[in-house]
Order: sequence, then structure tokens, then C-alpha cells
Amino acid sequence: MDNIVDARGKNCPIPVIMTKKALENIQEGKILVIVDNETAKENVSKYAKSAGCEVAVEEKEKEFYINIYKKKTVINEKSDNYVVVVTSDKFGEGDERLGKILMKSFIVSLKEQSKKPESIIFINNGVKLTTEGSEVIEDLKELMEMGVEIISCGTCLDFYGIKEKLLVGSISNMYSIAEKMTTLRTIRV
Repeated sequence: MDNIVDARGKNCPIPVIMTKKALENIQEGKILVIVDNETAKENVSKYAKSAGCEVAVEEKEKEFYINIYKKKTVINEKSDNYVVVVTSDKFGEGDERLGKILMKSFIVSLKEQSKKPESIIFINNGVKLTTEGSEVIEDLKELMEMGVEIISCGTCLDFYGIKEKLLVGSISNMYSIAEKMTTLRTIRV
């Protein structure tokens, strides 16, 4: 019998948290997560994939049935991977123009590092760097091609009214962002 997570009527990050708990309760097998909105479907699917699971989604009558298949795996707890968290569209305090120049230099410098970050997470005003009008879009696209995950906070994009202007990377939720920040070494700029 399948493990069923009924997350209908729940707003993010609750469906992701419910999915995480269900996955923690099994070593391997299948979980069926039911949600009733596109955002929850995307966030649960992304979370499950990031946890190394296979995901298949079916839509029935405005509800999404997310089949998650977990295989038994061995996790390397001693990862030296890191994430970069960008909280502003400029680097440091002081002159705004200088801060934007420094941020561009920082992003370009990340491309040249021998050890790239696993992810770059953009929150608060930092999400403006992943949207229309940003001077670092091409650099971020190059980092993605190098295997760096680019993540923007969905709540932040909504707050600034720029979700439709996202040009690079994916949208995530604070639960997934917090999980990355507490699991991997984090550098905040």
C-alpha cells in the first residue's frame, strides 16, 4: 500500500515539509503526494528530485498526484560543497553604484573559481539580479551551464512583483532554501 500525503488546501512550504517527513519515514518505496495548486506541485517535485527521488506527476480535475519513488541510498555527510546566498542587488554598504560594480565583479569571479558553489540563492532584493534588467544575467547563465544551481525566492519575486520577469534559474521556497543553508557551508553576500 502506498504512503499518501494529502496536502490539498495547504500553502507552501507545508506540502514540502509534509513530503520531507513522509520520505524520512521510509528507507525506500513510493509516496503519493496530492496537492491542488501549481506552486505546491513544482516545489514538492523539486524537493523530491533534490532528495534523489524519481518523480512522476499526473493532473486530474485540477489536482496534482505526485508519485515519488525513493531508493535506498548512502549519503556522504562530509560534503565540502557550499552555497552562496545573495541578499541584495549590490555588494556591501555605501555607494550604490560601487555596490553594483562589486556585485558584478563577485559574480564574474565565481565563474573563475576552481571550486564552484553548488547553488547561488537569491533572496530579498537579491532576486532582482535574476530578472529582466540585471547586468549579471549572462554571467548567471554561464554559471548554470557550469553546473551551478541558480535559485530565486518565490516570495521575494512576488513581493517585488517581478516573478514574470525571471530570466535565469528556478523559483524555490524558504523551506528548501533553509534546508540548503543548514546542510551546506553557506557564504552570505
